[in-house]
Amino acid sequence: MRTSKVVVVTGASQGIGAEVVNAFRKLDYRIVATSRSIKPSDDPNVLTVAGDIGDPATAQRVVSEGVARFGRIDTLVNNAGIYIGKPFTQHSTEDYAAVVNVDIAGFYHITQLAIAEMEKHSSGHVVSVTSSAVDAAISGVYSVLAALTKGGLNAATKSLAIEYARKGIRVNAVAPGIIKTPMHAPQTHEALGAFHPLGHMGEMSDIADAILFLDSAPFITGEILHVDGGQSAGH
Repeated sequence: MRTSKVVVVTGASQGIGAEVVNAFRKLDYRIVATSRSIKPSDDPNVLTVAGDIGDPATAQRVVSEGVARFGRIDTLVNNAGIYIGKPFTQHSTEDYAAVVNVDIAGFYHITQLAIAEMEKHSSGHVVSVTSSAVDAAISGVYSVLAALTKGGLNAATKSLAIEYARKGIRVNAVAPGIIKTPMHAPQTHEALGAFHPLGHMGEMSDIADAILFLDSAPFITGEILHVDGGQSAGH
């Protein structure tokens, strides 16, 4: 009997995270879904853990409860992230702390624990959702904090990919452009779409599909896959 794989998804209650959970469920993965506000699931193959992903205690609970319920962790999707769009000099220390807490600490603690579990099986995959803004800043779009944190995740992705390659663990990232999520009001879609050479925003399913592709691609590691309508290629 084939044991279905287990995936941990952070930032899983809405937007891209919820889309990723649904995409993996359709492939019969068992899921550990976490976010600050996530509600219990009536699906026995979905375990929800509520908490602040930047808190090491939350990461510990997600991994230990996931292993207790499902026995292993095959894939970690680091999707949790926040964006605060302000001119650089207007960021408060609270803005900075909030973004670093979710984007950096939220990646660091749970990735460390998940990779330690993956090492037990000599296989696994970590994929992080970063940002196309790291490679292609756009005039008028405030992206310094995103570049600082998500750029760090892109760099860490390559470092981890090399460190764990011989242990059978792959590490990749998906770098989205601007995606239609609940964060962007419908009346902004046309203006935001114009930032992409293809002329429109991406769909949440575009990001979920890219994550599933990387998860199913055993010879790809250390890759930053841009899903951004051509944004990072030029204008």
